[in-house]
Amino acid sequence: MALLFTPLKMRAQTLPNRICVPPMCCCLAREGVGSDELIAHYEKLAASGAGLVVIEATAVRADGRITTRCLGLYNDEQERFFKRLLKACRAVAPAETKFFLQLSHCGRKGSRKDPKTGHGTLLPEEGGFALMAPSAVAYTPQAPMPREMTEADIDQMLQAFEAAAHRAAHVGFDGIQIHAAHGYLVHQFLSPVTNRRTDNWGGSLQNRQRFALEVVKAVQRGAPELDVMVRLSACDWMQNGADEEQALSLACALAALNICAVDVSSGGIDPAQQPPASLTAAHTLFAHHIKEKARIVTFTSGGIVEPLQAEEILRSQDADAVCIGREMIKNPSWVWAAAQSLGNPVQTPVFAAAF
Repeated sequence: MALLFTPLKMRAQTLPNRICVPPMCCCLAREGVGSDELIAHYEKLAASGAGLVVIEATAVRADGRITTRCLGLYNDEQERFFKRLLKACRAVAPAETKFFLQLSHCGRKGSRKDPKTGHGTLLPEEGGFALMAPSAVAYTPQAPMPREMTEADIDQMLQAFEAAAHRAAHVGFDGIQIHAAHGYLVHQFLSPVTNRRTDNWGGSLQNRQRFALEVVKAVQRGAPELDVMVRLSACDWMQNGADEEQALSLACALAALNICAVDVSSGGIDPAQQPPASLTAAHTLFAHHIKEKARIVTFTSGGIVEPLQAEEILRSQDADAVCIGREMIKNPSWVWAAAQSLGNPVQTPVFAAAF
């Protein structure tokens, strides 16, 4: 049997296979509440046969949304939407499919325009919201300057992550993924590019990691029964930015907190980044080192397209699971096609069974 279709034990959860649909933002929400179109989108992904589906970046506060059309989980109306979403997804998914929710705060990269209408940042008078970040460092010269977070801000943010995790557990998710990648708030604390603080939340590597670790603890307090995984950027691709050595250190610290897995990505901290042409190879190498050193279940992301390519990553022990993102959007039957090409059975949704 292909490794791609063998179960993967994390902590509380066992995935039926090693294929994950990673979080990908759709911008189909209003005031943080999703739409019927978003439910229809996730029904397709839920029916794909992937062992894990991670619902897209969901802000823990209104000012944590990437765009004004992004999801949130900080009020009752949003919680009711997620119950409806999860019910619809479970109705069409194979019985063993697991669903995680990615919790996030955008920090300095927030209040963006709906990408369907253009790019750039919305000012408060245009319907946007004020930005805050570890340090007063703007994302671009044209973007608004975020204010530096105070100790009170940090404490309130941790409370927001805890509260959102509690709501996610109440909705019925199987687990939570913390977004610590791609230049959003948790990553901003981790990176020396964006964290210029001189207090206990900045400076040394240990201090820069502190916020990420406290977010994990807050989420675990809010949802003690759920598995928690972390998506991290293993390299900033910038001079004087965070690098693989720092990612390895973070992964080991996360493993000590008993999270269930890490999903390895990279970049996003600044438009000046210079990533290599092939991110798939870079991410696979980072994932291999993290899996080996941190001894934690490791997912790898980015540019994985072919079933044999995914299988080889697992065979080489570079990762424990693979994320199929844009290719799954392009072809929601990717899992079934992969099973056929690799000669493996795959559990199909009830509606696809022959009677």
